[in-house]
Amino acid sequence: MRATRRAVGFGLLATVLSACVGGTRMAPRAGRSPEAAMPMVPNSGFDAWVAAFRPRAAAKGIPAGTLDAAFRSAGFLPGVIERDRNQTEFTRTTEDYLAIAASDERLSTGRAALGQYGGVLAEIEQRFGVESNVVAAIWGLESFFGTRRGSVPVVSALATLAYEGRRAAFFESQLIAALKILANGDVTPAGMTGSWAGAMGHTQFIPTSYLAYAVDFRGDGRRDIWSDDPTDALASAAAYLSRSGWTRGQPWGVEVRLPAGFNTGLAGRGKGRSPADWAAMGVRSVQGGQVPNHGAGSILLPAGASGPAFMVFQNFNVILRYNNAENYALGVGHLSDRLRGGPAIQGAFPPDAQGMTIDDRQEMQRLLTAAGFDTEGSDGVIGTKTRAAISAYQARVGMAVTGEPSLALLARLRQG
Repeated sequence: MRATRRAVGFGLLATVLSACVGGTRMAPRAGRSPEAAMPMVPNSGFDAWVAAFRPRAAAKGIPAGTLDAAFRSAGFLPGVIERDRNQTEFTRTTEDYLAIAASDERLSTGRAALGQYGGVLAEIEQRFGVESNVVAAIWGLESFFGTRRGSVPVVSALATLAYEGRRAAFFESQLIAALKILANGDVTPAGMTGSWAGAMGHTQFIPTSYLAYAVDFRGDGRRDIWSDDPTDALASAAAYLSRSGWTRGQPWGVEVRLPAGFNTGLAGRGKGRSPADWAAMGVRSVQGGQVPNHGAGSILLPAGASGPAFMVFQNFNVILRYNNAENYALGVGHLSDRLRGGPAIQGAFPPDAQGMTIDDRQEMQRLLTAAGFDTEGSDGVIGTKTRAAISAYQARVGMAVTGEPSLALLARLRQG
């Protein structure tokens, strides 16, 4: 879990997910990430800040030995500040987000992970009452099933951000929490790695969330969310959801079909009604029947009245406790359904601003790749690789180089 779930958080997840779109993402080995190359540089101001911080940490109960060990190899990371100051506010549509969340690559990787760790996940489900596919979906969105855990030294990253000062109090509190983790002996300073903002392990806990929710599932004396073995991290995510009110056996939500003329003013979280009440208004499951009684449900229309509709229940709100963004909760819910063998979303999203459907965009990507301009995938999401392929193709055929998808471009590609 990331900053204040999510003062720093959703932007970080969006960054990870955006790196996957348009075929730009290949899962790295052994949990490495593009953040690995962040060199430390000398900085006298940082050194002075650390010297002033040490008494404050000691006053919070951090042993001198822990401070010495933690800062012996720590240093100033200018790359962290650059990332913090240049976070892009991603505005991906729900259609794009769900295409990324349940991409073919993520599904195949997730099914393999379920095959490998199904027994562990079943034990976790038995203890915490959170279904295996739901825990796996969080794992999949947070770190691509452990392949993107981050490799930035957490103490250095948090100290750099606290020193930089834009959110000094928050990052200093996370640094204190990280030092408490080190003092507890759960991990060594060298082993405490994560994202540039201090999110750690397979399920990306920030230090304060780790202290509150991480569990030692095997009872070996350490709550290890960093190693290649994801057991403690998966159990910790389940513990978080369980303590947030997860109800086993209840769905996060279901896709529904709305009647003609449905009053969209009734949609939105906080406007819950019983499935029977919704049924009386003509709301049906995508299979055509009445939605079973899973308690009060709200209707979500993430793409407006012409797009897919969902009836979401209390467990959806629990996922939002993990990350307070509707797209994230929809992504976890949909991925969990797909990992369980459920279908893709049945409702059609409306065309994008260029008048293109996802089928159009996927065809465009396939045709670009066939023409020698590899988009590295055909998920229908327009990322940097797809834009580069478009630009190169436009230059070759004499079109105006915009890097933007369009129906005219698709028509030209169809001509061969």
